[in-house]
Amino acid sequence: MNLSELKKRRRQLMASMGEGGIAILPAAQEHIRNRDVYHDYRQDSDFLYLTGFEEPESVAVLVPGRPQGEYILFCRERNPEKETWDGLRAGQEGAVERYGADDAFPITDIDDILPGLMENRERVYYTMGRNPAFDKHMMDWLNRVRSSARKGVRAPGEFIDLDHQLHEYRLFKSRSEVSAMRRAAKVSAAAHKRAMAACQPGMNEFEIEAELLYEFRRNGMTTAYPSIVGGGRNGCILHYIDNRDALRDGDLLLIDAGAENQGYASDITRTFPVNGEFSPAQREVYEIVLEAQLAAIEKTLAGNHWDDPHQAALRVLVRGLIDLGLLKGSVQSVLESGEYRRFYMHRTGHWLGMDVHDVGDYKVDEDWRLLEAGMVTTVEPGLYITAADDIPERFHNIGIRIEDDVLVTKEGYDVLSKDAPKDIDTIESLVGSGV
Repeated sequence: MNLSELKKRRRQLMASMGEGGIAILPAAQEHIRNRDVYHDYRQDSDFLYLTGFEEPESVAVLVPGRPQGEYILFCRERNPEKETWDGLRAGQEGAVERYGADDAFPITDIDDILPGLMENRERVYYTMGRNPAFDKHMMDWLNRVRSSARKGVRAPGEFIDLDHQLHEYRLFKSRSEVSAMRRAAKVSAAAHKRAMAACQPGMNEFEIEAELLYEFRRNGMTTAYPSIVGGGRNGCILHYIDNRDALRDGDLLLIDAGAENQGYASDITRTFPVNGEFSPAQREVYEIVLEAQLAAIEKTLAGNHWDDPHQAALRVLVRGLIDLGLLKGSVQSVLESGEYRRFYMHRTGHWLGMDVHDVGDYKVDEDWRLLEAGMVTTVEPGLYITAADDIPERFHNIGIRIEDDVLVTKEGYDVLSKDAPKDIDTIESLVGSGV
């Protein structure tokens, strides 16, 4: 994200804080994978949203009205020896020149400097509970300011959760954010097509996962979340990520996978037959889920409630389950009883952005919020029919989910992931065609 947009975000937040406030955001912590090896580092999304800075051991501070500069970044110093082992650091000079900080200090000096920045501020904007170790530092710094009361120093009297206001800003995507998400969706769609083309009975789920990863990495992206590659019964496990079983002739394969581009996620699910041909039962269920998804997308419009797409999908799914003989009664009676949850146990979408399950309230004053231009949501109905004595065998272990990323626009909607095929004829012609 360019520096001008990052600066605009910080100014927007500081304007809402007022000159009596100070915002403090720590970077994400590093986590050990095993012994002295760390997990791949991913910056905290709020921190990244405001700074674009991707190094650990950093703290961003926003001090509206500070004459010497309102944006301060504490970060690691340059260190040739450590950089030889672990890669280059921006250092204080780079934090100012490349990341737009007004001031930058070594992270090792934060105990000496941050309490002074808190002096005579009325409010601290900080999210408690996310990082217990940093919470303790915050209390220590606050108590140090309080201990200076006899010198005429006032300590902040109020702590305000930073999440609410910041996450409301993040909910509405700018043109550059949409561009990053569109690119992520385009690469993800190519990965799903590659997986379909590669698929053959007898392959393993992890081989298909490797095709997805290849497409992500060759485009300079990483996974937005652990890929779900579930064949047969595994497709009925919503968060299946083992990806280690063999793919059997006659089964379906459900793939839920998306790339992350410049910190922005895509989230696409497609389901297709391992052998390239839907069985009659698989086709029946697939057509119901596809109809439900299309009905939900048509409701993803500015002015509609967040819940409207879900309700549209739900009615189609319930009617389909009744037509298949898997549920009995009227659509309304099944909706009221909740019996459908045996086959459809999740909602039809979630916000999408820097986090795959992105931030933002779904309700305002206890009512579903209205959709507005700039919001991005997934639309992902599904049906999951596990084998059971009261289920006809032809439906056993059919798990189908179809998911797209949808931008709400002033004119209607824009399906960012439209390049990923989902109509039956295209899927059947593509599966097993070779990459």
